[in-house]
Amino acid sequence: MTNHRSQHSTHKHVMPHGGHGMDHGSAKKYLQRFWIVTALLIPLVLTNEPVARFFGIPLFTFSIWIQFTLATIIFGFSLVFFQHAWHEIKARAFGMMTLVSLAVGSGYLFSLVATVLPSLGVQFYLEISTLIWVLLFGHYLEARSSNAAGDALTEVAKLLPKQAHTLVDGKEIDVDISELSEGDIVLVKPGEKIPADGKIIKGHSHVDESLISGESKPIEKDSEASVVAGSIALDGSLTIALTRVGESSTIGQIQKLIASAEMTKPRQARIADKASAILTFTALSVAILTLLIWSLVIGSSFAFAITLAITVLVIACPHALGLAIPTVTTIATSLSVKNGVFIKNLAKIETIRKATYVAFDKTGTLTKGKFGVVGVSLFNEALENDVLKAVGSLEQNSSHVIGNSIVKYVQEKGISLTDITDFENIAGKGIRASIDDQHYIVGNEALMKDENIPLDVAQEAFNQFSQDGKTIVFVAHEKNILGLIALADEVKPESKETVQKLHDLGLKVAMLTGDNEQVASAVAHELSIDTYFANVLPQDKFARIKELQTEGNVVLMVGDGVNDAPALTQSDVGIAIGAGTDVAVEAGDVVLTRSNPSDIVRLVILARAVYKKMIQNLIWALGYNVIAIPAAAGIFAVWGFFLSPEVGALLMSLSTVIVVVNAMSLRRINLDRI
Repeated sequence: MTNHRSQHSTHKHVMPHGGHGMDHGSAKKYLQRFWIVTALLIPLVLTNEPVARFFGIPLFTFSIWIQFTLATIIFGFSLVFFQHAWHEIKARAFGMMTLVSLAVGSGYLFSLVATVLPSLGVQFYLEISTLIWVLLFGHYLEARSSNAAGDALTEVAKLLPKQAHTLVDGKEIDVDISELSEGDIVLVKPGEKIPADGKIIKGHSHVDESLISGESKPIEKDSEASVVAGSIALDGSLTIALTRVGESSTIGQIQKLIASAEMTKPRQARIADKASAILTFTALSVAILTLLIWSLVIGSSFAFAITLAITVLVIACPHALGLAIPTVTTIATSLSVKNGVFIKNLAKIETIRKATYVAFDKTGTLTKGKFGVVGVSLFNEALENDVLKAVGSLEQNSSHVIGNSIVKYVQEKGISLTDITDFENIAGKGIRASIDDQHYIVGNEALMKDENIPLDVAQEAFNQFSQDGKTIVFVAHEKNILGLIALADEVKPESKETVQKLHDLGLKVAMLTGDNEQVASAVAHELSIDTYFANVLPQDKFARIKELQTEGNVVLMVGDGVNDAPALTQSDVGIAIGAGTDVAVEAGDVVLTRSNPSDIVRLVILARAVYKKMIQNLIWALGYNVIAIPAAAGIFAVWGFFLSPEVGALLMSLSTVIVVVNAMSLRRINLDRI
């Protein structure tokens, strides 16, 4: 284990929806249009000359006008593409809709001219209508994929009730939660959700906070206890004074984080945006060159050349490229929210993926941040329950953190306390008292020596606890040592597993703490941590992070977002853990709602999976266009291979489906697989 040390460093409204542009309503509209066009395509196909001839269907002289009428109606359903294209052109962000409009518009206009001037000899009514049909279905899939990916903001909003019972002059009045203000008194009945953060002023109930904190066990809450918006009062009524509402509440802050995240883009998304713009100009250029070369250089008919040019425009529509990254990030956002992970800046996904070191603040992150009993050693045939009952009884009226910790431990064991007499406090050393005329002494080593109590049998245990940096309390009866009680900031049960899983993922782990060398060394040894820094002052933590970075490491810093703010900022990715009731952490790039270090493992696994899907989708979308555009331009004509507009449209939509399905497979990822 490498060992680094520094002795000197010894308002009212909930956030609005921030959607993706494609919702359930738009998906339904595209599906309706798709089925209408499907119905219109049937007579259009049957009046198409090659199809009619194949099936022996008689054609009339006015069949072409039937086709014109049907195709014109279908063309009307494509006007939505032109509206989007106009927005792209105004914004000078030429992309998918620009190409779609060029393909559909040029094909329809050419067919219209060919209908009036039959000498041109070809119409694209069926091909263009088929293209519109396929495009409508593609847009339906796109809208549905966004909806299926899950709108994180909507999911979070579901955590809150629509109304709250406010108490005004003792009367219960139901109001919309958007009307709540700080200081309002609300009544939450059994089974109801708590509408905003607050403090209980009356009542008792077990509260389910699992949707917020991830803690599955209901928590017993009494007067003065804090409660969180979105949690559920299970078996009792609570009268609550609201302390944080709307944007300031836990739910509001979560929504703010999600909305902020949705405004960020990973590097791959910026690449896709640029590629879409380049592809638009490339396709237009290739289409023009195809028209000129095939008509003027090779000498083919204008109708044939324009067919190839239109096919180029059709097949180059960057549906797949436009969906390659957004679909992945949408699903990633939904998945992360469900796992209590909020990635405020999606650009950090790649950094998380390539991290080499995870640096943890010790107190409250790897440990519980609470003083507690971590060990008991017994001597002279003493029984543990008897010793704990004695020390707990002596300490039951103590105001000292050590005494309180021992009493809490004894009570958790279900051991009842008893009355004491002859109580005496020895300043700085301990206490004396009697239980049923039996004299007990509880204190430090100096007190034991003052009382001439032999400690030989306890020396080995004392040395071991001391070496591990534990605080030790001696318990004696008359002149016999009964036991040692060791106290420390308890290591979280999941911390050791977290460190092991991070090692399995190929990352090293560092720990920063203001504790002394002995305590830091003991915790580092217990958790198999690679590097630790002891005696580190809060303002010096960033320097330790910088030290790791100068060694060439990509560092993730995990802390509570308060004293650790400089270190969180210095690190490559700052992660605020245990946000629970305070998710407004500005210093971190990632916020975790649970005080569970194992969520870091889930974050790394998620980031790697998301990055992998983005790269896969980019390769497919770009690779598809690299091959498809030359094919549509007729580069393989020497082997007699040409792409018709309808086949091009089909291939384009197929690539879109592949990208969406690949992104949707993210939903099956197991974030606990290590």
